[in-house]
Amino acid sequence: MNADFHRILTLLRKEKGVSQKQVAASLGISQALLSHYEKGIRECGLEFVVKVADYYGVSCDYLLGRSPDRAGLTLSVDDLPDGDGGRQNAFAGSIMPVLNKKLITNSLHIVFDMLSKGRNDSLTREVSSYLMTAVYKSFRKLCGINPKNQDTMFSISKVRVSHLCGSAMSQNEANIDCLSAGQDLEGLTPIENRDAFALTTQSMTENYPLYYSSLQNLISNVEAELGKNGGGRGKK
Repeated sequence: MNADFHRILTLLRKEKGVSQKQVAASLGISQALLSHYEKGIRECGLEFVVKVADYYGVSCDYLLGRSPDRAGLTLSVDDLPDGDGGRQNAFAGSIMPVLNKKLITNSLHIVFDMLSKGRNDSLTREVSSYLMTAVYKSFRKLCGINPKNQDTMFSISKVRVSHLCGSAMSQNEANIDCLSAGQDLEGLTPIENRDAFALTTQSMTENYPLYYSSLQNLISNVEAELGKNGGGRGKK
């Protein structure tokens, strides 16, 4: 069985807010067997996969991790909305930049909408600074590919920039973690309204019908790379 199956099976039950006992009864199996399925200890048959898909109202492809979309849709670059109003002509003839640009841009719509709902200026500043530094660092790397490019547009030298960016982004992450934990930091306001950040895959689909498919695909792509580079997925 796909390695994602037990994770998604557990996620759907928790999002539905039901116990293993309730689900097992509805699916006609024992609670112990369902527990084994959710933990990945035992593999189930195709009939059970179909039954679970019907129970949770998702596709079998979603259950098996073959599609990040609950309905099992496989998206092409043309299916994704243009988060910047369709200005993509500069990438004509090259599919990957267009696709990745859409995934990132559309996902950022969700990130900043969540920040807006959170109403915490300190958190918004830290996340924004982290993202801007990542873009800046990427741009400098691209500029450095051609040795003829002039460095005069930058005030920080090549020797220092990578270390400074890494340090700044690590500081942003540390501050975000402290804000999330409710710790007081000088000049920063801890997060008080955690309910503003509550979400489920269902609510995300409903709240961001245009952009959530992009975020789902971005998550899937990033975790595939992390799993490959890290030698496999670890448990949360």
